[in-house]
Amino acid sequence: MSGDGGSARGESGGLQSVDRALSVLEIVAQSVQGATVGDVAAELGVHKSTASRLLSTLEGRELVEQVGERGRYHLGFGVLRLASAVLSRLDLVSEAREVLRDVAVTVGETVNLAVLRSHWAVNVDQARGLAAVVAQNWTGQLTPLHATSSGKVLLAHESPASRQLLLDSGGLARFTRYTHTSRPALLTELDRIVESGYGVALEEYAEGLNAVAAPIRNHTRAVVASLSVSGPAFRLDRRRIDAIVPDVREAARRVSERLGHVE
Repeated sequence: MSGDGGSARGESGGLQSVDRALSVLEIVAQSVQGATVGDVAAELGVHKSTASRLLSTLEGRELVEQVGERGRYHLGFGVLRLASAVLSRLDLVSEAREVLRDVAVTVGETVNLAVLRSHWAVNVDQARGLAAVVAQNWTGQLTPLHATSSGKVLLAHESPASRQLLLDSGGLARFTRYTHTSRPALLTELDRIVESGYGVALEEYAEGLNAVAAPIRNHTRAVVASLSVSGPAFRLDRRRIDAIVPDVREAARRVSERLGHVE
């Protein structure tokens, strides 16, 4: 019991530290002239030594920095990095939305935009075609890399070392009888995806659901997202997938172009 209690206290203390660190960032951000250790301590109601440790930790992450000789803290360039990461994702969604709607109308199925998040593919936007009015809403959902078309496309364009790390973290769980759980076979498929420019998942994540996806690149040629079309297997069968591959690849190319990628 003492171990459990210690763990609970540690977790509570950790959450309190996170909350305080976030509060420090807010205090510094709101102070035009910059905030001193004393200012932060007074706002938080803590000892100056505690405030100093929090500021030092944030400074180590470049989230705050001291400017001038008076020891006042301002937001650091680390905050800009975090903000730019959010803005780039928002830009991606904004630039892709019209294209997603266009291809949804063209193919009549659900179209998703997904990005890599840890060892998952997370869907950040979705458009539905007329035939997909009752389709599931995938926006915000985390999906496995090895069992989805978007996930495989994102995984395929990682370096060999990164592929291995992501697969070590995510594993190869079996979701249906069609899920590929052999790592060598999956790695071979990933190489084929890079060569062909698209990836397919045939009832691998959910029985009765098929999908095809293509990579989206930014101005540096890096793959930053994937665009997928999914639908029921009876309608989106292999023949239909082969027929719409050009549409999917063209849609991904259009989004890439909007992000500054030049063929």
